[in-house]
Amino acid sequence: MKIDPKSPSDLSAQIAKAIRDAIMSGALIVDERLPSEAELSEQFNVSRPTVREALKRLGAQSLIRTQRGATGGAFVNRLRFEDAYGQQITTSTLLLSMNEVSFSVACEARYALERACAPLAAERRTADHLATMRAEAHRQSQPGLTDEAFCASDVAYHRALVDAAGNPVISYQLAGAVEAMQPLMNMITFTARSRERIVDLHSQIADALEAHDGQMVDELLSALAQYTNELARSVMDARQAARQSD
Repeated sequence: MKIDPKSPSDLSAQIAKAIRDAIMSGALIVDERLPSEAELSEQFNVSRPTVREALKRLGAQSLIRTQRGATGGAFVNRLRFEDAYGQQITTSTLLLSMNEVSFSVACEARYALERACAPLAAERRTADHLATMRAEAHRQSQPGLTDEAFCASDVAYHRALVDAAGNPVISYQLAGAVEAMQPLMNMITFTARSRERIVDLHSQIADALEAHDGQMVDELLSALAQYTNELARSVMDARQAARQSD
């Protein structure tokens, strides 16, 4: 593991990258103890605070864990897909908010990805997945539910649908699509949507999953995507008309 002291990059970032690369290449294996701060400081020819900052970076990425005591230290962590969900969601949210991605493009991507889960979800869904989806659909039908709570329930519903595919790689990849795109889309459409129509579609999707009917799930998700786009167009048309009247 080496760094370039002449590089303009932060030294702690270089150390973190060197250790991360060693973990990814298999040079450092899961549960292996890293050299001590003093040893890393000598190896990289940097101060111990610089090493400490590098280890903090790796810890924030869940790549290492620290243990106290005589047998403690920093150890290579076993990174789970669930541990990386947050980073995927944050990255997707930033990309959507910092770039000019149209609603239709975001909607197309989000539902195309989710529809890809339909056949697997119909085949592999469990009673727990169905119970979660039905519970969220019921929650969404409650008249006193706030818009924020409806949005959170909407995300939980679609999270269960994606997880029903039974593939952790798919669940990880779609974490951003569901938990980043969905709230942003809800922010635009919540004033115009019919909760009753959404609840009805959600209930039908759960019924189709229970019947192992992947084709019907796909068709219902297509209908939900079409309705979402219609909502967005109506909201944007109303905003345009309001601007023109000012």
